[in-house]
Amino acid sequence: MNDDLSLYDEEIKFPVEIEQYERKIYDLKQLIEISKGLNSTLDYNILIDSILLTCMGQMQLLKAGIFTHRSIDRQEFVLHRNYKGFEIDHKIEYVIPANSKLIQFLDMNFKCYTLDELKDILQDEPSLESLIFLDPSLIVPLKGKGTLNGIIILADRINQKGFSESDKEYMLNIASLAGIAIQNAYLYELATTDMMTRLKIHHYFQTALMEEREKSIKSSLPLSLIMIDIDNFKDFNDTYGHTCGDLVLKNVAMVISGSVRQSDIASRYGGEEFAVILPHTEINEAFKVAERVRTSVQKSYILYKRKKLGVTISVGVTQFNPSLDSTSKNIIERADKALYISKQQGRNKTTVLLTDK
Repeated sequence: MNDDLSLYDEEIKFPVEIEQYERKIYDLKQLIEISKGLNSTLDYNILIDSILLTCMGQMQLLKAGIFTHRSIDRQEFVLHRNYKGFEIDHKIEYVIPANSKLIQFLDMNFKCYTLDELKDILQDEPSLESLIFLDPSLIVPLKGKGTLNGIIILADRINQKGFSESDKEYMLNIASLAGIAIQNAYLYELATTDMMTRLKIHHYFQTALMEEREKSIKSSLPLSLIMIDIDNFKDFNDTYGHTCGDLVLKNVAMVISGSVRQSDIASRYGGEEFAVILPHTEINEAFKVAERVRTSVQKSYILYKRKKLGVTISVGVTQFNPSLDSTSKNIIERADKALYISKQQGRNKTTVLLTDK
């Protein structure tokens, strides 16, 4: 009788074990697909968006955000602008110092935490304030190659359930994959960014323009190019020195970055010349962007030795024409020619040129 009951128990357990293995196999397949997706791009902003959407989809969430390094040379963690669902008070800057106890703790302890758990562990820690304002349900460190690359915050599950231990373990697996992808994107960003202006380097610009030309041909969507040069920059350098000139270059680059879209590609073309690739943008819209940059530069200034110093820029704009532009060189030369016309006509001007004549 007992032997029969024991056999019966084994028959009951066996299907349960199969179900558990099937679940693990399914989870592994999902993680492989997630890994492929996250490693399919080195574009930092696209990657962040992909990570957040992955977390929301896998965990059935309404809210997700991520704290990442502010920039290449500023290591504090800030809430990335691609956050989903969280209500943000724009008067508050959501920043976590890189040397804070919170960052040190998460760097040493790779596991998921609730906000209450972190409050108990790090009592009265000032760096928790940003998290307290956002009130996440789960906080997940992002580590890649031994480095803390960010913090994922999650809230409001669609099924209104909490996070089980298996959910947390699954999230850590996603975080491991995401951490490595972010580290790779960060290194790529470092290699393709001009360290003075924080714009893309010339080689990146040439590669991006070639790729955008091909996309434009395949999709029949417009593509425009802006070339920018600082007026009388040599005279400015000779008068105030190269240290002041570097400040001007940084300021102009900052204005350009703040005047274009996230999808546009702003680069330092060389010296005091800049270029902006505008995908999916026809010439009239490109002219508006160019004018926005030009007038913003004209209004801006730097403070140097208690003096307010400013510059102007000359701008050339053109649109990619598949029948004329067999190579990237053609469209660059036409935009550069438009820029030269702006210089000839008195500087601080934007010129549009659609043909080579």
